Amino acid sequence: MCFFLFFLFPLLRMRVQFKMLIAPLAVTTIGMFLTASYSGWIELKMPSSCRCEKCFSEEDVFLNQHLNRSIEPFLSATTKLTEDEYDWWRHLQSSTHNFSYFEATLDKLFKIISPTPVLEKPKTEGCRTCAVVGNSVNLKGSRYGPLIDFQDIVIRINYGPTKGFEEDVGSRTTHRVMYPESGSILDNSTHLVMFIFKIEDLEWLLRSFPTGTSGNPNKRLCVMVLNPAFMKYVHQKWLGKKGRYPSTGFMTLISALHICDEVHVFGFGADSNGSWSHYWQPMKSKEFKTGPHPGKQEYAAIDKLANENTIYFYKGNLIFPEMRSLVFFSPKKLEGKKRSSE
Repeated sequence: MCFFLFFLFPLLRMRVQFKMLIAPLAVTTIGMFLTASYSGWIELKMPSSCRCEKCFSEEDVFLNQHLNRSIEPFLSATTKLTEDEYDWWRHLQSSTHNFSYFEATLDKLFKIISPTPVLEKPKTEGCRTCAVVGNSVNLKGSRYGPLIDFQDIVIRINYGPTKGFEEDVGSRTTHRVMYPESGSILDNSTHLVMFIFKIEDLEWLLRSFPTGTSGNPNKRLCVMVLNPAFMKYVHQKWLGKKGRYPSTGFMTLISALHICDEVHVFGFGADSNGSWSHYWQPMKSKEFKTGPHPGKQEYAAIDKLANENTIYFYKGNLIFPEMRSLVFFSPKKLEGKKRSSE
């Protein structure tokens, strides 16, 4: 188990007001406190001998055209970025730091966090199921909560609250994807998955650990950091270089395809007005779309994965005419879908 406490004040990328975050325009990290238990945790490895009823296969044409398992989704102490990969990532935020500085910063980081990413063991051996939960308003009234909570891993993105929305979005969160400006409180059952967009994000992470606790082995398991090379791969291979860079949600989904045997996707897509509202707080401006992210291309890719039955795609309470219908699987039915490990 991990316990994180963040008191963060949002900066440039904050797009909505969140009651848990109070504003001066600075990021202040007052503390991060972590405890953990090793029981039930295993080193992160790519799926190999899948025992789910529906596993990734040669029939998944779109997946096989785009998936490259040689690209590690998360950084480890042995990850080797090329200077070309670093330069692509560096220009996202016009960073002036050179490659050597980046490598030195990573060396410092892996003296604090686990040198290898870890995940909980699946309930069924050989079938790790994951729920990737986006923030779309189409989750409102969906009643997907029990189905989301049923999965081995539940990944939520940025703020994505559960309190008061349990019926639609569930209550469990095993992993929370964040970057410093999207900070929120993480409870005692949640791992931090840090998406880094600039060198300052790594420096922020270094500052967030209490002084003198780097030798504590328990907290080292609680943090995973997205690989900049993976970000480039998603942008170029999956999205054909459309947009400036992929959205946090889409990168989360593609990372799930790399680490999970069965992927369930919730809360993705615009509402009926074409606005990318959130399930907990509709956008004030109907003009807001997807910023630098290629939303249409991302949604088209998700839809192709769903049409080939590579993923389970739940389109929520707002079904658009051009979208195919989706059968809702209850937890009991899903339990029967998993193969026995015996």
